[in-house]
Amino acid sequence: MKLVLASTSAWRAELLARLGLPFDQEDPELDETPWMRSDLPAEQLTRQLALEKASVVAARRPGDLVLGADQVVNIDGRILGKPGTRERAIEQLMLLRGRTHELVTGLALVGGRDQLARTDLDVHRVTLRDLSRSAIVRYVDREDVTGCAGAYKVEGLGISLFRSVSGDDYTAVIGLPLTRVVELLALAGMDPLG
Repeated sequence: MKLVLASTSAWRAELLARLGLPFDQEDPELDETPWMRSDLPAEQLTRQLALEKASVVAARRPGDLVLGADQVVNIDGRILGKPGTRERAIEQLMLLRGRTHELVTGLALVGGRDQLARTDLDVHRVTLRDLSRSAIVRYVDREDVTGCAGAYKVEGLGISLFRSVSGDDYTAVIGLPLTRVVELLALAGMDPLG
């Protein structure tokens, strides 16, 4: 049984590598656009998207254990995904500046010998500093955040945008809550500690 990360994210792969388990990385090649247009609440959306990503890859990798993840920002019930463009990244940060929002990460583990399908969820409360538009533009011009929900990277210069972060596992803010991943893997018989 091989562990497979259903993601092209270098950050998620780097985090998963910390567990010392060998794994493959595979692109789920999933169009998230229709999902982002749905009326699903952030918690349900991220769980279902993570499950869909893992299921797509698991269908191509029978018998392997596939981990999927998805992350969105929830600000007063409005869901923000990856901005995709510089202009939309600036818009997202202008909306978030000086305010508290939720960073919602859904996880799914699919396949393996028992053909399991389990999901989990991590929610962090994040407050950004009340930044000027010019500071936001300078940030976006210095760090490519078009592929990041909320248009920030806490693992880079984005940390300078933050006033506070509250949650169980800081690795979730980077993209993969490892404490929850370990729990899912242990349930599937793949505990990093043996």
